[in-house]
Amino acid sequence: MRIHTAFALALLLTTGAQAADTESSATRIPDSAITQVTGLRERALKDDVAYAITEGLTSEIGARLAGSDNDLKARDWMIARFKALGFDKVWSEEVSYPRWIRRSESAAVIEPFAQPLAVAALGNSAGTPKGGLETEVVRFESLAAMQAAPDYLVNRKIVYIANPGMQALKDGHDYGMAAQVRVSGPASAAAKGAIGFLMRSAGSDQNRIAHTGVTHFEDQAKAIPAAALSSPDADLLDHIFARGKPVKIHLDLDCGMDGSYTGANVIAEITGSSRPAEYFLTGGHLDSWDAGTGAIDDAAGVAITTAAAHLIGQLPQRPARSIRVVAFANEESGLFGGKAYAAQHHTEIGKAVLGAESDLGADRIYKLTATVKPEARAAIAQIAAAVKSLGVDYDAAAPGAGGSDLSAVHAVGMAGLSLHQDATRYFDWHHTANDTLDKVDLEQMRQNVAVYAIAMYLAASAEGDFGSAAGAFAKEADSD
Repeated sequence: MRIHTAFALALLLTTGAQAADTESSATRIPDSAITQVTGLRERALKDDVAYAITEGLTSEIGARLAGSDNDLKARDWMIARFKALGFDKVWSEEVSYPRWIRRSESAAVIEPFAQPLAVAALGNSAGTPKGGLETEVVRFESLAAMQAAPDYLVNRKIVYIANPGMQALKDGHDYGMAAQVRVSGPASAAAKGAIGFLMRSAGSDQNRIAHTGVTHFEDQAKAIPAAALSSPDADLLDHIFARGKPVKIHLDLDCGMDGSYTGANVIAEITGSSRPAEYFLTGGHLDSWDAGTGAIDDAAGVAITTAAAHLIGQLPQRPARSIRVVAFANEESGLFGGKAYAAQHHTEIGKAVLGAESDLGADRIYKLTATVKPEARAAIAQIAAAVKSLGVDYDAAAPGAGGSDLSAVHAVGMAGLSLHQDATRYFDWHHTANDTLDKVDLEQMRQNVAVYAIAMYLAASAEGDFGSAAGAFAKEADSD
């Protein structure tokens, strides 16, 4: 998941006379929709559909690395589950991307003190030569320090970035810094002549388990072996460097690109009652990294949004607009599913009146923000009032990014709603073997379903639209 605070957002909003438009131009939620909120909330807080989907994906499929055998199995599984839940329309749309595979990884300090190291290869990393690399390591406190160093210090060495560990924070904002090192660090090191790259994991835990995640090379032919160290192993390496002696490491990564692959976005829709061509867009990403079972990243997000849409579909009076849920393909390696959706639907994006994606685990939603036109602010306030009893505060001054996969859709015009989850625990497990079902708390997941169901239902019932966010969302560097 790319955390929402990694977005750089600015919405160009009109003011003055335009903002003082007549009341008839303002977007509002009809009273008839507001009356449905209590029942919808109570049903959601007792609903087990989201947990059942998460349990099924993790137990029956497991890890869902994009381009793997489980990628196809997950697609078929999700199509069957959407149909079993009674969605009115279920279909898929092809998404093509380069395939990266991981076979094995290991590392160890050779000199001055022999020590094994816990590592995880980064997505898009090149493999080492057969038998691995064994060479001197040069340490830098930060990515900026490495980028400022003369090339001769780096040339033919393994670069190690000892960036500070992340703090466990509710909004997870430390992740943006750590992810920048992971995404751009290896390519920067390669450009200076490095033959390998190591970094402290982008995680807030102290477990001896490394966090994987994608890195980016403009030219894959110039990719170098790149891996993350567990936080305790980064500490260990720092202590060894503190002795002032040259450090040599053996790094062996068996991984790399393996042609291309055609996956798919899996899409399901609950049809609206009077304006079915228009829709609220939601979902999560179906793929995961390969170490854990992808429970919190992002089976939970797919499950929460699917369960919320399912509850809306069971109402005797559906909202005016449709609810469209997308289980996006290959978010982890570059937002491929979201970009493909935006490319295929860009000419009709005005029909997607508002979007919100779940991709930060399953812990409690504590805040709502939005990026909409000024005339729709009152409608957002109505939605916020409806979820306040669930412990959700409204920050009217902050923008709403909508979600990582939806960033490409926002860029071509869809307004954004963000339902911020508590990320205090999330980055302990994110992109690791510890991303497993036991991390999902049923009661907190039900609160997510309730918030999503209410927000989706009211937005889809709104009289008037939420405006356009075209040009408002800057593309973030990291895909998760």
